[in-house]
Amino acid sequence: MNIAWIGVGVMGESIINHLLNAGHNLFVYNRTVSKCENVVNNGAILLNNISDAPKNADIIFTMVGYPKDVEEVYLGENGLLTTTKSNQIFVDLTTSSPELAQKIAEKLAEIGSFGLDIPVTGGDIGAKNGTLTLLAGGNKEILDKISPILNTFSSSINYFGKSGNGQRAKLGNQVAIATTMISLAESYTFAKNQGLDVEKFLETISKGAASSFSMSAYYPRILNNDYKPGFFIHHFLKDMKLALDECEKANIKLPGLNLAYDMYNSLSEDIKYSEGTQSIIKYYK
Repeated sequence: MNIAWIGVGVMGESIINHLLNAGHNLFVYNRTVSKCENVVNNGAILLNNISDAPKNADIIFTMVGYPKDVEEVYLGENGLLTTTKSNQIFVDLTTSSPELAQKIAEKLAEIGSFGLDIPVTGGDIGAKNGTLTLLAGGNKEILDKISPILNTFSSSINYFGKSGNGQRAKLGNQVAIATTMISLAESYTFAKNQGLDVEKFLETISKGAASSFSMSAYYPRILNNDYKPGFFIHHFLKDMKLALDECEKANIKLPGLNLAYDMYNSLSEDIKYSEGTQSIIKYYK
């Protein structure tokens, strides 16, 4: 199948390779062309413009940074909707605004095409292993139609209803991760301060009630002073801010989320834009 992909980042590259390995034809675009080099070497075809994507594919995936990027990619002057035909399927894997997801789906419906919001969770490890968890909103029949393609890079597809609900579910996931990352950093800080063998401590608590995906994925990186981004801090801050915006609209208070946001936001700009979420440990140093 001909598939177009907009946004080749840490996770996007791994997902594209899974799709190539499954035998699909991939057409890729990224603002920074050099980030496409590896997937092009693996067989993907480089597009010169975003608007070329609907001309070459029936299914178009987007995975970019911020809601403003999503809006520009779809609704901008040279965006996807300028060349969209009827009966095309668009899948936004970006963690973005629920309201924007609904707006894009409505605009696509006017053309006779379909928009699904399907943000992912599982990090760079899940992307590399093809075991991402997907949180979907939009047309269920269309979701079922493309599920064989989604299964090439995921282990779980979860449907939450109308357009925008995939984003709402993902933001809820980020709320859980926010305080989890703080607790990991604090348990490490406590164990080290108390003179414990921190590696043995991790091995022990990972077998009990404290165990989590975040622990298995990020605690070893903290131990090894490995701050390379599986998930950039500035992207996580964006996700938490989106969740806080939804809280404000709903008039609910989540003090733990507020605290996590403030702690991450207090890190230096260099750390926020170059390192992964495990670097929250630097707050305690």
